[in-house]
Amino acid sequence: MSEPGRSAIGTWSGGRFLHFGESIDEERLVSLLRPGGGIKTVLSADAYGQGEADTVLGRALEGVPRESYSLCGAVGHDFYEGERNGPKGFPRFTDPALRGPDQYAGYLRMATEASLERIGAERFDLLLLHNPDRFGYSSEVVWDGMAALREAGLATRIGVAPGPANGFTLDLISCLERFGERIDWAMIILNPLEPWPGELCLDAAARHEVKVLTRVVDYGGLFWGDLRPGMELAKGDHRGFRPAGWIEAGLEKLELLMPFAERLDLTPIQLACQWNLAHPAVESVAPTLIQEVGPRARSIEDKRADLAALPAEQRLSESDREAIRAIGDNTGSMVLKGANPAFEGEEQPDRWALDEDLAEVGDRWGIDPQRDLLASA
Repeated sequence: MSEPGRSAIGTWSGGRFLHFGESIDEERLVSLLRPGGGIKTVLSADAYGQGEADTVLGRALEGVPRESYSLCGAVGHDFYEGERNGPKGFPRFTDPALRGPDQYAGYLRMATEASLERIGAERFDLLLLHNPDRFGYSSEVVWDGMAALREAGLATRIGVAPGPANGFTLDLISCLERFGERIDWAMIILNPLEPWPGELCLDAAARHEVKVLTRVVDYGGLFWGDLRPGMELAKGDHRGFRPAGWIEAGLEKLELLMPFAERLDLTPIQLACQWNLAHPAVESVAPTLIQEVGPRARSIEDKRADLAALPAEQRLSESDREAIRAIGDNTGSMVLKGANPAFEGEEQPDRWALDEDLAEVGDRWGIDPQRDLLASA
């Protein structure tokens, strides 16, 4: 029963199931995902490729001793009965149009068993509730269902993975307050150029003894070192949601961070990983491995080796961590998903109004929604 390690690779890497950079062929992706060479933790989500990512991961795991790696999965988007809504993907399984609370546990078990069958595994070392809606954060029935999967031996540990976009701050903290005794792990977005808002959840995770796995550690690929000013991204690249000029602005900040990396003998991505791991509760990092377009792009295999060589010892001091955070401060840089004081209109699967209970959660943790959760422009 293997705990997730310090570094991890997800099936969203390689551009095959989520559009980052060029889509590598299946054989390269299988090789990329195969545990070993310094990386023992692999992650998938059943919705990626409507199960195809699970199947590819299963190929990568063939012949690898089960005790030598940590297998993480995620369920929660219903591609079995739900209809895809364009780029927003499939509905959450808690969508009232699909089922009521009395069917939540049954769906979770079915989806988990189907994911394991595609992978060719008997259990997940960690199973995450994938991108929940408001019900997923707040429903005891949902977490009864997740806990039942652990009791049935289908998952050794369970957790929650907010997303896909940034936010869900008070929702996650409230979820940890309600169900922290059941939850083992949480996945959030965090990196030196996006400390906000993920950092706001870390104290709550630490207090409830919930370990944190961080994604987007690479800041859209910037910390891999092969994005250039004016660089054209691949057609349909998932990073198109970022504001114009984000690469150029990020490179300016990265230049200010490089003296830390050089002094500590770390590559840029290793600096980002160590910065994340220097925070309380953060136990694992899962950057996106991206094969960028163009002749100057690093190979994705080289990037994997860079991540695998992440030093085991923590090289950043507390003053280093604070100085890096000041350089990368992005507070107020975007509209956050989840409960938001600026939200108006009909509730959406990934956005809803801030209610009194969540405002009280903010009070308990020193988070003022008007001050701390709104975009500044």
